[in-house]
Amino acid sequence: QVQVVESGGGLVQPGGSLRLSCKASANIRAINYMAWYRQVPGNQRTLVALIIDGGTTRYADFVKGRFTISRDTANNTVYLQMNNLKPEDTAVYYCNVRRPRFFTPFEYWGQGTQVTVSS
Repeated sequence: QVQVVESGGGLVQPGGSLRLSCKASANIRAINYMAWYRQVPGNQRTLVALIIDGGTTRYADFVKGRFTISRDTANNTVYLQMNNLKPEDTAVYYCNVRRPRFFTPFEYWGQGTQVTVSS
């Protein structure tokens, strides 16, 4: 049973834009944290942006001013609007969904979506 599904990746030229989407299954209740991470081969998975209950957001320094995270709470969906993309943004982007730790499981990952920025 697929729990978290990302979409929206692809190939884009430098300076271009992409919008990633991540939908969590409706049976995942009480989500209080949704985030995007990215990973390139040989490196650790790195936080890109997060949004928590109440709408508070946080961004990695390398995307501030270019990326925007937003959430559709009613539909268990989180978005990442990526503008002014750079070649160094090329990575597999993963969605991470969490809920309070007394739930089992409390954390879910998507399968990842490839973003390639190249001319």
